[in-house]
Amino acid sequence: MKMQFIKSLRYLLFFLSPVFIKAQSTYIPTGTKDYILLDRLEIKTKRPDLFFTHVRPYNRKYYTKQVEIIDSLRYSDDGLKAKLSEVDTYNMQRFLTNNAEWTSREDLRKPQTMFHDFFHSKGNLFEVNTKDFYIQANPMINTQIGQENGYDKPLFQNTRGIYVRGRIADKVGFDVYFTDNQERGPRYVQDWVKQYKAVPGAGFYKPLGVVDGYDYTEVRGSISFKVAKFIDMQFGYDRNFIGNGFRSTFMSDFSTNALFLKVNTRLWKFNYENLFMELIQPNGFIANAGINLPRKYFRMNHLSINATKWLNVGIFDAVMFGRGDHFDFMYLNPVLFLVPGQQAIGSPDNTMLGIDAKANIAKRFQLYGQVNFDEFIAKEFFSNKYNWQNKYAYQLGLKYIDVFGVKNVDLQLESNRVRPFTYSHLDSSTNWTHYNQPFAHPVGANFQEYIAIIRAQPMKRLYINARAVYYRQGRDSLGFDLGANPLRLYSERARSENLRVGSGDETKVLLLTLQLSYEIAENLFIDINVNKRSSTSLLSGVAPEATIVSGGIRWNMARREFVF
Repeated sequence: MKMQFIKSLRYLLFFLSPVFIKAQSTYIPTGTKDYILLDRLEIKTKRPDLFFTHVRPYNRKYYTKQVEIIDSLRYSDDGLKAKLSEVDTYNMQRFLTNNAEWTSREDLRKPQTMFHDFFHSKGNLFEVNTKDFYIQANPMINTQIGQENGYDKPLFQNTRGIYVRGRIADKVGFDVYFTDNQERGPRYVQDWVKQYKAVPGAGFYKPLGVVDGYDYTEVRGSISFKVAKFIDMQFGYDRNFIGNGFRSTFMSDFSTNALFLKVNTRLWKFNYENLFMELIQPNGFIANAGINLPRKYFRMNHLSINATKWLNVGIFDAVMFGRGDHFDFMYLNPVLFLVPGQQAIGSPDNTMLGIDAKANIAKRFQLYGQVNFDEFIAKEFFSNKYNWQNKYAYQLGLKYIDVFGVKNVDLQLESNRVRPFTYSHLDSSTNWTHYNQPFAHPVGANFQEYIAIIRAQPMKRLYINARAVYYRQGRDSLGFDLGANPLRLYSERARSENLRVGSGDETKVLLLTLQLSYEIAENLFIDINVNKRSSTSLLSGVAPEATIVSGGIRWNMARREFVF
């Protein structure tokens, strides 16, 4: 039962409580401008202390200290000063401003108005900072309006909320994120909602009362502890991401929030993360209140090492399993590669093993990648590569900053390939999904994808993002399962042999995006967005091309996007 899982975590927290000895930080929400800055600093400085950026979200205290060190080195290292542009310096100052509770710079803490607690620091609406208690609160707003060609109803996003973070007695960190949302997405997103019975990235939802509109709330929150000098623990309800790319073929933050316990150990050149999660099985009742949805569980171990000053290599193992709404305590063992123990109890669980790596080269480039195997069977892998049991995925990517010497213009290229039936399993409690949504790549499986992204910041407050996403996918044909949809069981497969990437109803999708954002005040953006999506399939032919133009205002929030 869920209470059994929570009770066990409570016992574990009680056992560890005597060693709570250090101040504990909250985490930086994914999708914010901070992630672009930290990417650039990691590549430009080749600092090994920034090498563990494949584990998201980021620890706020740790990365603030790293940025503060880099900022101070500008005055003593002429080589570093030459590599950092004026915009880089500005972005570092804004980063430190938004994380002022962890800086040693008093100039970032000075009150800006006559009100003592309001605008106490430049980045926060409300802040209290005393010896034993720190809290800040900021409103969140995302109001966008748009139009899609050939569709006579306006598209819109209306989000209001609040984000609160703080710490108590330098022992416990906490954060709470709450939004109320109403939206009408593009038509291809509406089709996705009807197919999966879920709103992308959301949990429980209900019809809005207008045609094709949805209403939902989003709640995140966690508490964090420093249980030893090198060990952090976080218990909460949020999202996690493993990888260095735009996508992750292992675990992404595409689906909705989930209950989790995370233990992160950072020692010498090693970073070891243990993640335990409670997820929701696929079902047809997502939009209905008053139903206790069936649970399933996830355990992941990820070990990475800074092999050199420029190379980071990681290995991971994970398992998705169901036990009739209770956690299997064998999986609380934090030892990497516990597969033999799993086999010893006759477990039918869905295991995944993998490797990831990244290399920073010449302080201009980063090469990165992932390879993961879903129930790896060596005999089939080497002798029959088109058999359905060859379930694996891989990613290759390149980041190139200051392209051709143009400051603050960055290029990212990425390729993702996922074999048919990867993420599928023999039971709904063991497939790689959460709340009727893919748990890894949002497209699912049985596809080849190419991504190109150009990010530019030509002046301090102007952000430009141009992106092209193209993928070729073999979708289910005439009701036959050909391995694209991870919600379906692999026992339903149409065939077992001659399964290539793209087998089935071959569908080709091209998504072009141009985004302009101007920051009129700290974390307050005016947005203009243009999206163009085209789709063709072998059986259905050419779908109507969608051109979507939208704009609005966004405060203390990341964009909401539908990149699939």
